[in-house]
Amino acid sequence: MEVWNQLMLGFATAATPINLLWCLIGCAVGTAVGVLPGIGPAVAVAMLLPITTKVDATASMIFFAGIYYGAMYGGSTTSILLNTPGETGSMVTAMEGNKMAKSGRAGAALATAAIGSFVAGTIATVLVTLFAPMLANFAVQLGPPEYFMLMLFAFTTVSAVLGKSTLRGMVALFIGLAVGLIGMDQISGQARYTGGVSELLDGIEIVLVAVGLFAVAEALYAVLYEGKTAETQNKLSSVHMSKSDWRKSWPAWLRGTAIGFPFGTIPAGGTEIPTFLSYATEKKLAKDSTDFGTKGAIQGVAGPEAANNAAVTATLIPLLTLGIPTSNTAAILLGAFQSYGIQPGPQLFQTSGALVWALIASLYIGNVMLLILNLPLVGMWVKLLKIPKPYLYAGILIFATVGVYGMRQSAFDLVLLYIIGVVGVVMRRFDFPTAPVVVGMILGPLAEAQLRNALSIGEGKWTVFLERPMSLTLIVVVLAVLVLPRAAKYWSNRRVA
Repeated sequence: MEVWNQLMLGFATAATPINLLWCLIGCAVGTAVGVLPGIGPAVAVAMLLPITTKVDATASMIFFAGIYYGAMYGGSTTSILLNTPGETGSMVTAMEGNKMAKSGRAGAALATAAIGSFVAGTIATVLVTLFAPMLANFAVQLGPPEYFMLMLFAFTTVSAVLGKSTLRGMVALFIGLAVGLIGMDQISGQARYTGGVSELLDGIEIVLVAVGLFAVAEALYAVLYEGKTAETQNKLSSVHMSKSDWRKSWPAWLRGTAIGFPFGTIPAGGTEIPTFLSYATEKKLAKDSTDFGTKGAIQGVAGPEAANNAAVTATLIPLLTLGIPTSNTAAILLGAFQSYGIQPGPQLFQTSGALVWALIASLYIGNVMLLILNLPLVGMWVKLLKIPKPYLYAGILIFATVGVYGMRQSAFDLVLLYIIGVVGVVMRRFDFPTAPVVVGMILGPLAEAQLRNALSIGEGKWTVFLERPMSLTLIVVVLAVLVLPRAAKYWSNRRVA
């Protein structure tokens, strides 16, 4: 009953005209971002982060959330019509969706993608509503040793999961931790690693780093390394589904939701794994699998799209309750929270309950808005693809520059922005993940403070982490994340040999 009351209060906040407007704008921007290949929600949110200096916390978080799950809806449009996934989570959708489009069934593919996204998003939001407060209530009982181990767990999983190489992920993490140390020491007040530059005494703004690493680096990388690509567009049929399509789609929506949601709650590699699992499941369960890979099977679109959206919505559980981001965009949302002095974690439901419940309520509202936006306006979204790439990336650089300069009117910030952008290009060129840098910057200073507090509790003894059951459990989990994948790979190689 308490959860119901809190949710109703959240709806009262989210349904105010200004918050509804921000939700609608976020959903529209997110859908457009999803439609445009190469510009994911992480880039869009990073580019728009500077609005946190001007907009109310609740409104901006609703706006960013709208961009996040709106991009998942929009990504299916280009996957189906152009065989060009707007988002990595839509790669599997392209496999069957584009074949359906070439067979004259683009409308049915787009319809099952949009409705499946709505069904999965709604079910996943209900599960977030029910389970997030329970997990937060449990996590409130944790102390400094557990908090430090929880952050160590976040460092390990994010570094190992958000890149193809654990070593590269760890290097990126340590870059973030090093940048997080710049500024004044939290306890002694001594300047650290500022090089005598007074602008660095307050540290480097997380917004500046996120915009540089994602938005500026994305634009510069496209200019330097990506050539022109010829795109072909399939004719768009009317957006409707036959009775047979409905009969095949609804079980796939439910199965996709069941597969995707658990993957969103754990640091398990984003939406790629659940979408591929859903596709494999649908192909195996299909009574007639001859359409798969030939004319296009509607289940191969319905299941992965549902899994994609369920996983995206579920990422809010570890983000809000534990402060652990399980995707690039969630890492930037973590930075957005911190811009307001809000730290996601076990205390969030108590310290910023109104914001959290308004954000959860906005997910219900946003799902309805996205269904309305995606079905009738598909033709309009497809026209966005005609924007020339030079204009598109020039716009991103202008937005990023104006946004960062508007925060403090500092020329030093602009120089730093483009230095970080060049670093982001180098990292992308050599396949270093950028999300661990942001996570290291945000959680590094917090982990340092919790480590000092934990050692104070243990009177300087490191055994304090082994004496408390929960922190010991987290140590075991961290070691398992680091050791088990390598052990499994070693044994599989020995069997092959």
